[in-house]
Amino acid sequence: MTINPSGWRPATPSDVHGEAPPTTTGNRALMLEEPLLFEIGSRDQTGVDFDRSVDGADAGLGGLLRTSLDLPGLSEPQAVRHYTRLSRQNYAIDLGLFPLGSCTMKHNPRLNEKVARMAGFADIHPLQPQETVQGALELIDTLAHWLITLTGMNAVAMSPKAGAHGELCGILAIRAALEARGDARSVVLVPESAHGTNPASAAFAGYKVEGIPATAAGRVDLGALKARLGPDVAAVMITNPNTCGLFEPEMKAISDAVHAAGGLVYCDGANFNAIVGRVRPGDLGIDAMHINLHKTFSTPHGGGGPGSGPVVLSEALTPFAPLPYVVKSSEGGYQLVEEETALAEGSDSFGRMVAFHGQMGMFTRALAYMLSHGADGLRQVAEDAVLNANYVLRSLEDVLDAPFASSGPCMHEAIFSDRGFADGFSTIDVAKGLIDEGFHPMTMYFPLVVHGAMLIEPTETESKASLDQFIVALRSIAGRARAGDEALKAAPIFAPRRRLDETLAARKPVLAWKTPAPDGADNGEVVEVGGG
Repeated sequence: MTINPSGWRPATPSDVHGEAPPTTTGNRALMLEEPLLFEIGSRDQTGVDFDRSVDGADAGLGGLLRTSLDLPGLSEPQAVRHYTRLSRQNYAIDLGLFPLGSCTMKHNPRLNEKVARMAGFADIHPLQPQETVQGALELIDTLAHWLITLTGMNAVAMSPKAGAHGELCGILAIRAALEARGDARSVVLVPESAHGTNPASAAFAGYKVEGIPATAAGRVDLGALKARLGPDVAAVMITNPNTCGLFEPEMKAISDAVHAAGGLVYCDGANFNAIVGRVRPGDLGIDAMHINLHKTFSTPHGGGGPGSGPVVLSEALTPFAPLPYVVKSSEGGYQLVEEETALAEGSDSFGRMVAFHGQMGMFTRALAYMLSHGADGLRQVAEDAVLNANYVLRSLEDVLDAPFASSGPCMHEAIFSDRGFADGFSTIDVAKGLIDEGFHPMTMYFPLVVHGAMLIEPTETESKASLDQFIVALRSIAGRARAGDEALKAAPIFAPRRRLDETLAARKPVLAWKTPAPDGADNGEVVEVGGG
């Protein structure tokens, strides 16, 4: 394999214990070194045999000859072992704590997975006649009812496929509402503490984006917001709780000010996990908010297909909800409204976001999670998530700088900075040190309002014992960074691969494999295994 110019190479025992006897395999106990498929298989063999046809069918489908794919052929044991060994080099929530802040990597209950695989949910097709999928439509309608109830909103658009897709949906509904009243506006305000996709979604919808600064306490500067409001401001896109892990206590005042100026309020609901069952966004004056089902209601990130980011809407935006949507008929059945000609009176949909409801796997998992917890259980989800985050915050604030700790408790995530590290040490060194301790690193360098940010979200699914183990590891690594321990610069030592020069690896990735020449010279055949 060609050597990556970033200095990428396997870790070896000599990295830690000095010179070690040479090995013949590169393996370290049960951590097996895995070569590329091109190094395992051969392009002149296959893993299966096919009988040749004797009836002139060799020409293939439509008379087209099957040509060589120029890929290595592997037997079944070779293929299974290859991907199993690769999977051992991956980290997942089933292995341990996943402390990514702003991502809510919680455990996905197996009950939800079982429900998603039930016949009638897992095997339906979007083009089936509606009378054959009444149960699926009822499930969508039931899930929509839960989302509306939990948020205190008036309606919900179920079709958006992800958080950013939901943001676009909400902004398009806001634009449609403003245009319907003959008040086309050009600016969307986005606070510094909002999620990074918010300005991108507003710009994609055709708006000019302007920032609103944060206070020293990490909240929206209400005075600066009010000073900027005017007849050109269509909306404010605010994240609450925000990306500093803090609740916006002046949210109602923000909404009232925006409404008084003729604008509308979009809330990024990615952090709804922190307040579900405790706070209804509709009571805070929110007009539109997307909900990431994978964050709050435990569906996987994608889950083998589209994700899901339903958008709840206020009464003012309900007429402009996108197609399609489910309605219950007077006879008790369910209908998926897909055409503008079938719209209810008073409805003025801005159109479609997608062709089909493709997220049944997400809908079934989310509803199973809601029904298994109940309203009281969902409230406890938020309470436990906030409790765990504050436990992490207070357990680390003496060894890691916590810029907002003095302003009170955090919500679902705790944020730290690299202040206090020895010269030459930064957040990346702490993150790489965590890998050696068997943990996935936290979110790094986000949000941008905190220098060298380390954003940690333990979620509600972690026990005190697992948090204590993580805290002990992070305290040790933070102490090494503060003391200037040069060995930390070499981390990770025990991972399958050493530290990359991440800038060089991103800009000049090596995505080709060279067949070794017989004489060992670097003149073998190049096989492309990735894009440029």
